[in-house]
Parts: sequence; C-alpha cells; structure tokens
Amino acid sequence: MDRSALIVVDVQLDFLPGGALAVRGSDEILAPLDALLRSNRFPLVVATQDWHPPGHVSFASSHPGRRPFDTIDLYGHEQILWPDHCIQDTPGASLHPDLPWRYATAIIRKGADGDVDSYSAFRNNWNAAGKRPPTGLAGYLRERGVERIFICGLARDFCVKWTAEDAVDLGFETTIIWDLTRAVDPSSDGAACRSRGITLIQSRTLLDASAGPMR
Repeated sequence: MDRSALIVVDVQLDFLPGGALAVRGSDEILAPLDALLRSNRFPLVVATQDWHPPGHVSFASSHPGRRPFDTIDLYGHEQILWPDHCIQDTPGASLHPDLPWRYATAIIRKGADGDVDSYSAFRNNWNAAGKRPPTGLAGYLRERGVERIFICGLARDFCVKWTAEDAVDLGFETTIIWDLTRAVDPSSDGAACRSRGITLIQSRTLLDASAGPMR
C-alpha cells in the first residue's frame, strides 16, 4: 500500500514574480515542480492555497498606522503584518495556471477566517481562545494510510516550515524538497528544520528515472 504524499504549499500568483507578496526566485521552482507532478512518484498529492477574505487580520492595511512587515502582538503571539495578498476569488489567489493541478487529489484552503492567520497546511495559527484549529488535512491523510510526507512550495521560512513542523508533531515522517522551495528571507537555512527531525532532500533524488512510485 502506498503510504507517501506530496504537499505542494501555496504556489499562487501573489507569491510569484509580479505578485503582491512575491518571493524572490519563486519562479525557479516551477519547471522542476511540473516534472515532479507529472512523474507519478506520489499516489497522493495535496495542494494548499492561501484564501484570505478582504480585511484579513494579517494585512497591514487592517491596522491603521502599520506597514507591511511590521509585527504586532495578536492573541499573545507575534504576528507579522503582510501586504494584502491571496484575497479570495482574485487572480493573485489562483494556483499557478501552467502547473498540472489535475494530479492533485485535494486542495486545502487556509486563512479563510478573517480573524486568524494560517501558515501551516495542518493547523491555523493561534486564535483568541489560544487554540490552533485543524484544517482537516491530517485526518484526510491518515484515512488514506499516509505515513510519509514530502513538502515543497512557498514560502520556505513560513508556510512550508510550519507545515513541516506540524507534520512532525502529528507523527508523520517528514521531508522538505529543498530546491523546490524559496524563502521570504533568503538567508534562512535548514538547521532549524533538521533540529526538528525533518529530512531535507533535492528533487533530483525523486526524479531519478530508475525510481518507481513512492511507497
């Protein structure tokens, strides 16, 4: 029984060149990600999508006098304020149209609660009750027997990192496909991820022509 899944995090137009919150070099992951999606290496592929309502609490524009990348205290935790991005039903929230999303078995939309930010594919950030409500992804994967998770996408130091850390905490064997990620802060490295028990690999390891489907 196949027990691996690929999670493709937030490969949306607002995080790509020309987008509202463009991540440097993000377009460089598109061709190898396309190849990976078409390779049939993973029996299960899940894409995530930031899906914010207008006026989301994480937007600097929702806090008079604040600018993008300022930080505030929100429910007892640090909250970075972002440019308005990935607003529901806008072009910037769309998954990149040239990638073969037909291989995705599910799309998880996150950040739809206007009062709570959501980096991780598994759980929202902290809410006013001090909780991190689940997105339902963990249950979806467990019902399908998934034990190993491979993660790629945007951005490495936020949504990819939080997704990977939550995956470890939830008991999944977790790997980040390092060259298929890009970071808001390009100086971020893999030390923190390795310290949490997350494996880092390059996509060529998965695209080896001699390799079969992941098990």
